[in-house]
Amino acid sequence: MRLVHLLRAVTVEFHLRGSEFAARNGLHPTDLRALIRLLDADRAGDTVTPGRLGEALNLNSAGTTALLDRLERPGLVRRVRDERDRRRVLLVVEQKAVELGWSFFGPLIGGLVDAAGDFSPDELDVVQRYLTAALHAAAPAEPPTGPGPRP
Repeated sequence: MRLVHLLRAVTVEFHLRGSEFAARNGLHPTDLRALIRLLDADRAGDTVTPGRLGEALNLNSAGTTALLDRLERPGLVRRVRDERDRRRVLLVVEQKAVELGWSFFGPLIGGLVDAAGDFSPDELDVVQRYLTAALHAAAPAEPPTGPGPRP
């Protein structure tokens, strides 16, 4: 249970930092979660449509549209037509969002990278295995059905 409690403490600290970032930049907490999802998808080479983002955040289409409108106004995200299928809209994170994130989270990320330097590659492999297992344990087994937030 020590690991579970420590993981919870880290999660709470990350949540507090995220809330501070959102408040400083006039973002809703869901806006930050959306930016993280979009940045992770971009890093993985995946494209994201508004529908996929809404599903990932458990938002209906009206909520997703409002979210995207909020992110487009300050120039953090833009909607573009898919060149292969002009009916499809893709979401792109603007460089401004990346720079804004690094200006706030850069020191935190740097501290985490520095902390990892105190561990051997084998130890880091174990940490990665545990965090991956923890993520799978925390994620829902099936996507929620129907409108409304998950319990």
